[in-house]
Amino acid sequence: MSWLDDPLDDEDEPLFDESDVRVRPNPKANRPRTKRRPAHEDATIARVLGVDRGRYTVLAGEDTPEERQLTAVRARELRKMPIVTGDRARVVGDTSGEEGTLTRIVGIEERTSLLRRSADDTDQVERVIVANADQMLLVVAAADPEPRPRLVDRYLIAALDAGIRPLMVITKTDLADPAPFLTHFEGLDDLRVFTSARHETPVDEIGAALIGHSTVFVGHSGVGKSTLVNALVPTAGRATGHVNVVTGRGRHTSSSTVSLRYQGEGGSGWVIDTPGVRSFGLGHVDPANIIRAYRDLEPVAEQCPRGCTHLADAPDCALNEAVAEGALPASRVDSLQRLLATFKDRTDY
Repeated sequence: MSWLDDPLDDEDEPLFDESDVRVRPNPKANRPRTKRRPAHEDATIARVLGVDRGRYTVLAGEDTPEERQLTAVRARELRKMPIVTGDRARVVGDTSGEEGTLTRIVGIEERTSLLRRSADDTDQVERVIVANADQMLLVVAAADPEPRPRLVDRYLIAALDAGIRPLMVITKTDLADPAPFLTHFEGLDDLRVFTSARHETPVDEIGAALIGHSTVFVGHSGVGKSTLVNALVPTAGRATGHVNVVTGRGRHTSSSTVSLRYQGEGGSGWVIDTPGVRSFGLGHVDPANIIRAYRDLEPVAEQCPRGCTHLADAPDCALNEAVAEGALPASRVDSLQRLLATFKDRTDY
């Protein structure tokens, strides 16, 4: 009887053993891959100035005689980590900065702040704008295009949620009086506001507020943000555009986020120019932090009954009562209530 006629049962010996296994030879005699990665204890710390098609411009030896710009790529293990302007990166390789050299980003230092936005208020996927900024300069036009108070409110919420101090510049004040727009923010005593007209930009005054800080410039398309950046940093060369006379909308001119050094009489700072946007989603923000961003309204909201939604139809809401009595501006409370209404059905926080 052949072995084909004698099927293997549980007590029989196996038909094959390890000696029967054929192993493919390793002609290169190289070691198998390991998941362990080197510590890179000799890595150089560099500031990320910008990114262009997978190449990062970084600054090593900042504020030293050895300061130099390098071109870097990200290591494979960082492929899922966002690396953004303002990051403090750990780089290895040829860090001489000579033409044609390339370094590799192998790690990111702990961030002190992270400014983010989402596509809309329902999108939980965040878009990281900049890291390690400690100031945000909101650029708003008094006219052409018309100022949007609710968009500014969103910027302020994102800044305060990230722990970033907000500033504001009102441009094109020669075209319209900014006073009606600024009444929306009268209760914000800690919001410093600069005004700028054509050929009358307070460069020195604004620049003094930038010294010693990393300031991210944000604003609606067409408000003159890139023009302001060029005035502060003459070597910036940021593209400027115009407002469409039909739609009243600004044209996107800055297509990337870059860090530029501001040099003033009293010292230096960093200007981070970002592309103009027409919307700013807050899907990543905890709704509990929204009321805290309205610092002028928060003390009144604390007088509301426990569990108050602060919406327009909320019973015994101190905010609604204050508006009815003329103690609070209706537009300001309405802006808060519109945001709270957007988030009222959120259950993911």
